[in-house]
Amino acid sequence: MDEWEEGKLKFLEVIKDIDQGVEVVIPTKPTNSMFLISLTKGPNRKFVTVSEDDIIDLPTEAGIRAKMTKTLQDAISNL
Repeated sequence: MDEWEEGKLKFLEVIKDIDQGVEVVIPTKPTNSMFLISLTKGPNRKFVTVSEDDIIDLPTEAGIRAKMTKTLQDAISNL
């Protein structure tokens, strides 16, 4: 498994830890090194922008994981 796949799995794990009812759509390729990720719960949808580097470093960097968790908690609480 490459570092992108590891990061993607960790990202999905963080979301499921926050709220298992959230559906996630992650594009297959970044635009300008950024991913526009869709979070959907029921009829509500929210988009978050995440850098490619943050996703790649998510499994190994505690600081990035904490920042990402906070960002996702805020986004999901608004769904």
